[in-house]
Amino acid sequence: MRKDLIAACIATVTLGLPAMALPPLQSPRPELRPSANLTIVTASSQGSPLAVSRSLRPLLRSAPQPIVIDAQVAVAQADFAQWQADFRNRALAQGIRPAIFDSAFAGVVVNPRVITRDSNQAEFSRTLWEYLDGAVSEVRIANGRAALARHADTLARIERRYGVEAEVVLAVWGLESAYGAMRGNSDIITAMATLAHEGRRRDFFEAELIAAMRILQAGDVAPRQMTGSWAGAMGHTQFMPTSYLAHAVDFNGDGRRDIWSDDPTDALASTANYLRHHGWTTGQPWGVEVVLPQGFDYSLTGEGTKRGAGFWRRQGVRLTNGAQVPDHGQAAILLPAGHRGVALMIFNNFHVIERYNPADAYVIGIGHLADRIAGAGPFRASWPRGERGLSRAEREELQRRLAARGMHSGTVDGIIGPQTADSVRRFQASVGLVPDGFASLGVLERLR
Repeated sequence: MRKDLIAACIATVTLGLPAMALPPLQSPRPELRPSANLTIVTASSQGSPLAVSRSLRPLLRSAPQPIVIDAQVAVAQADFAQWQADFRNRALAQGIRPAIFDSAFAGVVVNPRVITRDSNQAEFSRTLWEYLDGAVSEVRIANGRAALARHADTLARIERRYGVEAEVVLAVWGLESAYGAMRGNSDIITAMATLAHEGRRRDFFEAELIAAMRILQAGDVAPRQMTGSWAGAMGHTQFMPTSYLAHAVDFNGDGRRDIWSDDPTDALASTANYLRHHGWTTGQPWGVEVVLPQGFDYSLTGEGTKRGAGFWRRQGVRLTNGAQVPDHGQAAILLPAGHRGVALMIFNNFHVIERYNPADAYVIGIGHLADRIAGAGPFRASWPRGERGLSRAEREELQRRLAARGMHSGTVDGIIGPQTADSVRRFQASVGLVPDGFASLGVLERLR
């Protein structure tokens, strides 16, 4: 079946699919945005492909003007120079050679745009289905199948070596960088040095800087060729430097673990190696769409309730085609949009993808995109598209109100994870609502 799919993909490429697709407006890594020399053409309401084109006319430049140094910038650069000197001592104490450090930091100064982007990341309240509309668009699916045809031999070898299915690796590539089209062009040393000096997450970014210089020290890349997002994620599948050191591989045998070049081989193999390291099970789905029977006990839903296939079969849970649910070990029932949306039975591979990015939307996006690339159809159930997403302030309010009722003991952080979903489920049950754990506006209004 998969040989037939690859053959079909090759035929499709011959017919001329669009060259690339943009990621959803809210990227799984919100720091990753199109580079400045790209012009974005948005899709029509009919869903025509998004396109990216390079400007053919360079920006007009005015005559040279005298340089005026802002006093605050001058002070910041002086502070940065002192931080750099202190950090150099710490880096050398951890085995970084002086020549490597000096080469990495040659010409590096504070980049105020990085600080601005870090402190002004937009608050998104998009729903899961809005996110999936972009993450698993028809264009992205078509481009994934084209990539499967283009890299079939390499992906087959990666799958044999690491046991991670080709379409899963492709889905990560597709969401992280639009199949390599949007890898980011920020200088990694400059970006992370700016963030380390800024101080809000100094320990984290100093550790990543040390890792980045170990990469330079190993000879995998030159300092100014180490590029990526403004927050330090690098290459086709957006590895942070510490993840690179732990999992990057030289799969093409050229002596370097090169995740930055136009050849994605090492990046794709490194991604498969990462997933294998975190427990990927060959042949196990990330999840399957299911239908819950009338009268189902919704208190059994949520990531914390894992049971074997026999248990779920006895509860009347079936696949969307009416068949019995498969036995791939312990599984949970996830209702990412409540009882009025898609119902999923998730397996351990769901949690392996979470190691790449813990957001449920991202994991479902990766899993569903992989399924669609492999030839599966869209979800059968509909989404409650009349619902709007809660803002961060509303999510925090929901957590505070649950805590005030003694139903939530977690942090009030606006993040709706499994613990908050369990708290919502308890509240729903206490007031006679369907206990599906969905943190909706209706639940918040009922709490009010």
